[in-house]
Amino acid sequence: MAASIRIITKVLCRLSPSILHPSRQYQCCLRGLPVSTRPALSLLEHPSHHFCKVASLHDEASSQATEALSRYKDRPWDYLESEEYIERYGSSHVWANYRRNHKGAIPPQKTRKTCIRGNQTCGNPCPICRDPNIIIHHQNVKLLQQFISPHTGMVYDPTRTGVCMKQQKRLHEAIKTARDHGLLPFQIPHVEFSGEDYSNSHDAVGSTPPPPSLTSGDSWYKWYGEMAPDHSEVAKVKKTYKAYLK
Repeated sequence: MAASIRIITKVLCRLSPSILHPSRQYQCCLRGLPVSTRPALSLLEHPSHHFCKVASLHDEASSQATEALSRYKDRPWDYLESEEYIERYGSSHVWANYRRNHKGAIPPQKTRKTCIRGNQTCGNPCPICRDPNIIIHHQNVKLLQQFISPHTGMVYDPTRTGVCMKQQKRLHEAIKTARDHGLLPFQIPHVEFSGEDYSNSHDAVGSTPPPPSLTSGDSWYKWYGEMAPDHSEVAKVKKTYKAYLK
């Protein structure tokens, strides 16, 4: 029985090279067992079972990866409170420990346009593109606050955070939307009241004087009545419109 199985495996290996690796594992397993138990195991197990196990493991791994990517898709702000985020970043910002790779000692004045082009990702993606669970959203306030200066209220320059220009544009749009919705405060400078009177009674902003009274025949501007027209131009206009003048 064992000899017939070996002959069948050899024929299958010649027909299909993809069956070579699992058939060798199956032969090694048979050689390591006693001779009396080989026929019984050969009837219970088959090399095709190995393909089913590998396929099931592959499907399980892909499903876990898909679940990890879509876990925080609807609620991206939950990721910043999860144990996974605390274990990876701790209490620091997502861009705190990021270092850009560039040629030379002086970093460039602008970051790259984007880190992901189609299905290809660059070697050192920015702090947002390297973590698929970090999603920019106007309700993800804790993430947006990491890119805003607490002293000036301005968004950090991408040369400091290392964020690519595509994600930087998304950050500006999300911060603007969050401020419009009242989720982020505006930084308005404080101006002390000097005690001056800014009402209408002030000379600089007094009421408009009434217009002068005009009699019939008088012009609004005095200089308009003192202007003398050119007689040659008046003659040309009369000659042009003599059919309409009576």
